[in-house]
Amino acid sequence: MSEISTKPPSGMRDFLAADVARRRHVLGVVQRVYESFGFVPLETPTIENLTTLLGKYGPEGDQLLYRILHRRERLQRALAVPAPTELDLSDEGLRYDLTVPLARVVANYRDLPAFYKRYQIQPVWRADRPAKGRFREFYQCDVDITGTRSVVADAEVCGAVAGVLEQLGFTDFHIHVNHRELLRAFVLAAGLTAEQEAPALIALDKLDKVGRDGVLQELAQKGFGPGVGEALLGALERARQPGALAVLAAEAGPFQAPAQALQELFAVAAAGPAGKRLVFDPTLARGLSYYTGPIFEITCAGLAGSMGGGGRYDNLIGMFKKQQVPAVGFSLGLERVLLVMEERGMFPPLGVGPQVLLCRMADVPAAAAVQVATALRSQGLRVEVFADTPQMGKQLGYANTLGAPFAAILGTAELAAGTVALKHLQSGEQAAVPVADVARHVAQRS
Repeated sequence: MSEISTKPPSGMRDFLAADVARRRHVLGVVQRVYESFGFVPLETPTIENLTTLLGKYGPEGDQLLYRILHRRERLQRALAVPAPTELDLSDEGLRYDLTVPLARVVANYRDLPAFYKRYQIQPVWRADRPAKGRFREFYQCDVDITGTRSVVADAEVCGAVAGVLEQLGFTDFHIHVNHRELLRAFVLAAGLTAEQEAPALIALDKLDKVGRDGVLQELAQKGFGPGVGEALLGALERARQPGALAVLAAEAGPFQAPAQALQELFAVAAAGPAGKRLVFDPTLARGLSYYTGPIFEITCAGLAGSMGGGGRYDNLIGMFKKQQVPAVGFSLGLERVLLVMEERGMFPPLGVGPQVLLCRMADVPAAAAVQVATALRSQGLRVEVFADTPQMGKQLGYANTLGAPFAAILGTAELAAGTVALKHLQSGEQAAVPVADVARHVAQRS
C-alpha cells in the first residue's frame, strides 16, 4: 500500500495559528472599512447551479469552473463502469467568484433596497495553475452597489478598497482605470470586428504577465492578422501618454463618451480616499466578459500582477431577471494582500497563543488549577493550563516553546494565599501576585 500524502491538494493550503491571526487582522480591517461606507454583509452557498455560473466568465473562465460529480447511486453507477466514456456530472459547481452569486441574489429577492450596497468575504475556487500568490482556493473581499448608474457608486467602491489598503499601511498602490467602451473603440479602430473583441481582450488582459510579445503571439495564434495586434497595442500605448484622455474626451467620435465618463469618475473620486490613487490605463482589459463600463485594477510597487479589480457590469443581473439592473463592484484579493504584507513586514504584533501558561505543582489539584485559570480568563487574559505535572523546568520550557510571555506557577502556598508566582520568561523576574491583579501586571510588562 502506497504512503498517503499528508499535503493539502495543489493550490490549497492549511492555515496554522500565525496564519489565521494575520488573516483575521486583515479581514477585520476590511470589514470595518466596508461597513463605514454603508455596505451590508452577504454570504452565499459554496455550490451554485451550473446554469448560474456558465456563460458569465467567457470561454476561458468556464474551463476553470470546478464541476461536481453526482452523488450516491448515480456516482456509484458511474464508478462501476470499467472505462466510462464520460463522467456523470451533476448540474452544480463551486462558485468561481462572488459577483455572479450576487447577481443571482438581487434577481431572487424583491425586498432588497433599491440601491443595494453589499460586501461579501468568502472563498472561491478556480481550477487554475497554482503559482506564487495564485491559488485554486482563495478569498475575495467584494464590495458592490446595484440599482444605479451614478458615477458616485463607481467612486464609492474604489474609495472603499483604497480605504482598506491605506488602513493596512499601503502607501505605494494605484488603481488603474479604463472603460470597456473605450477599449471597444480601440479594437474596432484597429480593424477587428465586434466578434473578435472578446478573444482580443482576453489576450490583452495578460499584458502584465506575458508582456507585449506574448500578447502579439497569442493574437497570432487566435488567427488575427500580423498588423492587427501591432495596430491595437500601438494605439493603446499612445493613449497612455499624459493628456491623452483629455484629447479623447474632446474629439467627437466613438472615444468621446467613455473618455468623458472616465473624466467624471476621476473628478468625483478626487474627493474621497481613491482620488490620489486613480491612474488612467488604456491597456487595462480585465478578461471577464460581463464588464460594460469603467474597469479597475490595483497594482502595488514591486508586485507582479494585481491585488484586486472590478468594474461596472450593467447587464449581468438582467441575465437572471426580465429587467436590467445596473451594478458596479470591486474585489480585493486577500491572498495577494497577505503575501505583500508578510514580505514587507507590515503586520503589527498580533496576539497568537496564550499570554499566560498556568503551571502547577504535583500536589495542587487539577480542579484548583482550572479554577484559577477561569479567574484569569475572566480578566481578559488568554490562558493555557499545563495538563500534566512534570518537573517545573519542563513546564517552563513548554511555555517558551509556545511563545507565552508569562508563566503563572501555582503551588499549595500560592493556592492558600490566593496568589500565583508570576514569572516573566524573557527577563526571568518572578513575583507573588494576587490572582485578581494578574492582568494588570501582564499589561504593565507587555
